[in-house]
Amino acid sequence: MSEGFPVGAHVIKMMGYIQMLEKLGFPLKDELATDVILQSLSDSFKPFVLNFNMNEINKTLPQLLGMLRTTESDLKKNGSKSILMVREAKRKKKAKSKGNGKSKPKGKDALKPEKGISKEAKCFYCEKSGHWKRNCPLYLEEVKKSKANGASSSGMNVIDVHI
Repeated sequence: MSEGFPVGAHVIKMMGYIQMLEKLGFPLKDELATDVILQSLSDSFKPFVLNFNMNEINKTLPQLLGMLRTTESDLKKNGSKSILMVREAKRKKKAKSKGNGKSKPKGKDALKPEKGISKEAKCFYCEKSGHWKRNCPLYLEEVKKSKANGASSSGMNVIDVHI
């Protein structure tokens, strides 16, 4: 599929080929037909294909067509700026502690250094000594401004990985 060619027309054409194969006595299973269509898409749909496969989404071909049209319109709105984020899903069961009785700190305490900040430590943001980037007043101010301006996270794909 070439860039700029509407994905809807391409998928309908591919569905026609799949139906033609069925009439000739070579039917494709639904999963194989979906894979053939996904593999025929242009590189701009790679994040969609990756997300589709990792989440093991099962859709009919018309439903897949609808999803691809929606993705195409999002790509046109946002350009090709796409971020793929993989994160570990939260566990429901509580993990058992091993042995020594010491527990690891959680939340904000986990970010604090055990022995404090050394005098040689430099902030990666402002390059001044005495603090780290996460505590930098300039950095925190900029983060506040970006949140106030309504920085968008559209174009971000989130994939939960269950281990």
